[in-house]
Amino acid sequence: MALAMKAKVQQPENLLFSKKDIVHLMIPLIIEQALTCLVGLADSIMVAQAGEAAVSGVSLVDSLSTLIIMLMSALAAGGAIVAGHYLGQRDVEDAKKVANQLMSFMVLLSVAVTALLYLFRRPMFALLFGDIAADVYDSATIYYLIVTLSTPFYAIFATGSAIFRTMGNSAPSMQVSTIMNIVNIAGNAILIFGFHMGAAGVAIPTALSRLVAAAIIARMLFRPNIDLRLERELLRRWDRPMVRRILLLGIPNGSESSLFQLGKIIMLSLVSTFGTAAIAANAVGNTMANFESLPGNAINLGIVAVVAQCVGAGDYKQARYYVRQLLKLIYAFHIIFNIAIILCSPLIVQAYNLSSAGAEMARQTILLHGFFCMAHWAPSWTLPSVLRAAGDAKYSMAVGVLSMWIVRLIGGWLLAVPCGFGMIGVWYAMLLDSAVRAFFYYRRYRGTKWYAHNLIA
Repeated sequence: MALAMKAKVQQPENLLFSKKDIVHLMIPLIIEQALTCLVGLADSIMVAQAGEAAVSGVSLVDSLSTLIIMLMSALAAGGAIVAGHYLGQRDVEDAKKVANQLMSFMVLLSVAVTALLYLFRRPMFALLFGDIAADVYDSATIYYLIVTLSTPFYAIFATGSAIFRTMGNSAPSMQVSTIMNIVNIAGNAILIFGFHMGAAGVAIPTALSRLVAAAIIARMLFRPNIDLRLERELLRRWDRPMVRRILLLGIPNGSESSLFQLGKIIMLSLVSTFGTAAIAANAVGNTMANFESLPGNAINLGIVAVVAQCVGAGDYKQARYYVRQLLKLIYAFHIIFNIAIILCSPLIVQAYNLSSAGAEMARQTILLHGFFCMAHWAPSWTLPSVLRAAGDAKYSMAVGVLSMWIVRLIGGWLLAVPCGFGMIGVWYAMLLDSAVRAFFYYRRYRGTKWYAHNLIA
């Protein structure tokens, strides 16, 4: 797959982004993702001190919490892509209107989602997690009730970050994320080690840090010296045609991310049938998978902003040029990162204080995902970001959802239960799902059908 992408691409003239612009966009994103992953790692290690039940309870809810985070982030990113298309056409006023309408919509949606999450907590737990141990259920409930309350705050932060990235400026998001993570990690240390609060000791700092992040980034967006600034008049004015444009991309984008994470939750319910050790090992594997794909996830955030402006300007040659350069960067980073993580995996697993069975399963997940990241992570996850940035979100959604539900879910059950691989079978299916995605996304990217989806042309 990587070799097939080596076709010669000449550097276009009159580049929209210089090398310096790309560096200034990407470095803060990588730092921000690294901080997020480090805090996630520290969270999981800290809560591990309260035992496998606490680790399992938090990890179960984190899967659902991640679903909501992905929904909010994907919808925000979809709306920001529309703003990026306007910026590509040098239409700053309409781009600013999109930013304001997007923030208004995200606040209203996140409040509604929070209410639904509280209202349907019990049936969701019963459906998704089934019959789990009482101590795991108690930890999950405490964590859920506290973290869910912060959903609107995260929506504001995610939307603000997407707006800044669209302007080609990822530094504010990194700065706010740094403050958020400092609040989170300090709160964890105080409440877990000082007050021995277990799952609550992880949840309270998470909610507080999101509140702080939302307040800071909202204040930044009201500054008069930025192109896509928030204006109270525009926030109160509901522009239906503009909101429709946002939803045309935001809904497929959000649906793909949400259905993907829902599939992961369903697979987690399968993992939970293999016992507490398997749940804990799966949680460790997911945490380390975030580290192993860290560079790619960071660069993907930037590539969306870059490609959106190229598409808005109608310059697909530039879009392909930037994609090629950034794909090479992802492969280089992933090889370095994953070799280092694989070599350190025995020490990493030891820090979690798992049982011998859980530790062995955790090591296997780290190895499997590490080799996958070096081989075909980029076409699986970067190319769909390119397609979405160009407005071709429906194709990306169709491939992602079908592959998830057919290959990952059905294949995961077959490998885990009838074939007897247990929890590791779920991870085998995950890697097979990613390989299938890579094939279809690469075929789409090679052609020109994705050129026909500029939302404002």
